[in-house]
Amino acid sequence: MNNLLETAITAAVEAGAEIMKIYADSFEVALKDDNSPLTIADENANAVINAHLLKTNIPIISEENKQTAYVTRKTWDTFWMVDPLDGTKEFIKRNGEFTVNIALIKNNKPVLGVIYVPVTKTMYYAIVYEEKAYKVTLDGHFYSDEIHSKVKEELIPSKADSAEIKVVASRSHLNEETAAFMAHLEKQGKQVKTVSVGSSLKFCLVAEGKATIYPRFAPTMEWDTAAGHAICNAVGLKVMQTASDKELRYNKEQLLNPYFIVRKF
Repeated sequence: MNNLLETAITAAVEAGAEIMKIYADSFEVALKDDNSPLTIADENANAVINAHLLKTNIPIISEENKQTAYVTRKTWDTFWMVDPLDGTKEFIKRNGEFTVNIALIKNNKPVLGVIYVPVTKTMYYAIVYEEKAYKVTLDGHFYSDEIHSKVKEELIPSKADSAEIKVVASRSHLNEETAAFMAHLEKQGKQVKTVSVGSSLKFCLVAEGKATIYPRFAPTMEWDTAAGHAICNAVGLKVMQTASDKELRYNKEQLLNPYFIVRKF
């Protein structure tokens, strides 16, 4: 598992370097069939990640790959789940709040997660069964022994019983359901504050205690959540479906997630 983690970290950092080459220049934006934006940065990052992960002989589901038919992938007990550039809207806005997401899924659950923030060179990572997650800031977009020599910060969530609730809300997807959820917390006597951030950084904020809860009442795909889910699970947080008492599951026939809430339960 440690070797797979190093492979994922290497892939994420090198993908981040490719993304930053495009970020520093002008670029065109295309629309995919679902009207979501696509840039050459998404495609270049995906190529770098695939080159690394294919060496592991573990199947890959990536947002930018042609999707394998469910009749085949439903037989996979272990696979990589990848979003080579999560937060393309944030990338286009040039606000820095986009990430590279790589997760390893086993038996429909995330067991390893890596989230890299190219603009700040910040890496979040975890192996779930170790029950710890870490954050480290690199000097450059390269991977060697640097990540091991750097001082790494262990992620510690905030206390669930705090009187002040910091709710993570997306810059791009704040909606009526989220507003109603926050109003419900206020009726319970909680002091509610919002923390706005893009991409999978929302998971990271809860995992490192800068936010208390992340309710998501808007569409996401499995590759949007898998790496953050792993990091949150490693520090004792759950990513629960709002319509049931179960956590998100991966490699469904349809890769669209149900609505969910990230918090201590």
